[in-house]
Amino acid sequence: MCAMFVGRPVSPGISAPARLKSAPANFEQYLRQYQSEPPEGEKCRLEQALSEAAAELRAMANAARGAGKADLAAVLDVQLEILSDPVVKDEIIAKIRAQLPAPQAVLDTYEHYAAEFAAMDDEYFRARAADIRDAGRRVARRLLNAPAVALEDSAVVLFGGEIEPSLLAEADNGQLAGLILGQAGITSHAAIIAKSRSIPAVAVAKEVFPELADGLEVIVDGNAGAIIINPDKQERDHYQRLASDYARRQREVQAAAMLPATTVDGAKITVAANIARPQDMTVALKAGCEGVGLFRTEFVFAGRATPPTEEEQFKQYSQTVKQCGEHLCVIRTLDVGGDKPLPYINHEREQNPFLGWRGIRISLSLPELFLAQLKAILRAGCYGKVAVMLPMVACIDELHQAKQFMAEAKRQLAEQGQPFAKDVPLGIMVETPASALMADVWAQECDFFSIGTNDLIQYTLAADRGNPRVSSLYSCYHPAVLRLIKAAADAARKQGIWVSVCGEMAADPLAAALLVGFGVDKLSVNPASAPEIKAAIRRLSVAQAKEVANEVLAMTSADEVKQHAAAKIFPAALA
Repeated sequence: MCAMFVGRPVSPGISAPARLKSAPANFEQYLRQYQSEPPEGEKCRLEQALSEAAAELRAMANAARGAGKADLAAVLDVQLEILSDPVVKDEIIAKIRAQLPAPQAVLDTYEHYAAEFAAMDDEYFRARAADIRDAGRRVARRLLNAPAVALEDSAVVLFGGEIEPSLLAEADNGQLAGLILGQAGITSHAAIIAKSRSIPAVAVAKEVFPELADGLEVIVDGNAGAIIINPDKQERDHYQRLASDYARRQREVQAAAMLPATTVDGAKITVAANIARPQDMTVALKAGCEGVGLFRTEFVFAGRATPPTEEEQFKQYSQTVKQCGEHLCVIRTLDVGGDKPLPYINHEREQNPFLGWRGIRISLSLPELFLAQLKAILRAGCYGKVAVMLPMVACIDELHQAKQFMAEAKRQLAEQGQPFAKDVPLGIMVETPASALMADVWAQECDFFSIGTNDLIQYTLAADRGNPRVSSLYSCYHPAVLRLIKAAADAARKQGIWVSVCGEMAADPLAAALLVGFGVDKLSVNPASAPEIKAAIRRLSVAQAKEVANEVLAMTSADEVKQHAAAKIFPAALA
């Protein structure tokens, strides 16, 4: 009997009907059969397994680069960095010396770090939990001589609450028709690989998984976020037509990726990239991104026993700035908190880390750390256009203090004879209702705004989208959220500073149209989303977007806003 379940889109596209196959769950059977040696022997086994796993990943990453799949190579590079972390290795060895078998020590250690990342409030870091588990499983598989999941010659739809990114990376073309993930998979590296390889993917609630079983036939609609189990002929024919139409549109969008995002009435909207590492720029440039709207520097600080030096940071930032060419690179200062501790920062346990010691508050409390980062950014500015963006600023005093640190960083560099950019724009992230409501004051004190809609929505609606019980309340179309965005954009325009949006809202074509209507100058998105957003803007009239944006402000629900905007701005999409 045909059944449909609706979840959330992860990777666009529509699969052909294919059989379900469950992703691997655990190593229990192999752990029971494992014959351990004394600690020194287990340590030798660990060294060999780490070396073999790293060599395997390195070969896969090089092959991906050779095939022009830089985004896939970047994911594999992340796993290589995880495997080479000396702190993690030392913890594994300590467990082995405490008489734990090497495979169990590996799995326990990586699971510990994965759990820490999964508890973080920043969605990017939450999604890295799967990479950490995947790295551990790769090493454990070597130690246990356990096979990876065997994919068939004919395409299957793989399903599981968490799917190993490397499994997707290793699969041959034609082996995967689609993916069904748990809710945590929305921003995972599995999602990135799925988008890179054009594999349709949907995230569903955990209640759906009991309805899935190996061998059932399914269609994955990654555009609508739906899965259709045991489709009948009518459903098959319907989705085949949708798939053909989507493939045609995608060919057109990708062919025009390098064209500017200029509206039908002549307004130029900048579409920039959200990145975490210099390596991400390869994908961003290929997707037609115009510079970087958000460089998440947390990746530079994570996975280390000591903070990165000024020189180490300078190399990362300058490499990225060079790749931006004539375009701006906006670098966000360190945005961590008690929910995502770094070993070299003394975090006290907080009852609510979402509202605690995080973002700019940490930087201002750690002068040496903050100065080193600012100096590295200023030095990188010699190689192109760079801007500094401060996260989670809620009080005007915080901005004043940050300006004092900028002045001190410049003074020190001048004293040291180091070349640096003298006029680096300083902006803030508008990601709390307080900063949006006080935007008129902020606009007089800084050079630009970047609206971080992920946190702004969460704090405005008091709804964590990672919590399935309230995630339905989380919507970028809620009128309260839209009013705050408009207030910030109006204040920026009045003061003559530019305003961007760097949350996931910017990657939604319909929401992006409303943002343009509110006067947003720049959209910063995951590189994979850039071609589609640029294409949507080229179909847009700013005059019409402004009219609709003003109309929806008087509405009372997110559903009402979305339906009205879709009918007025992109009516053809509803046909």
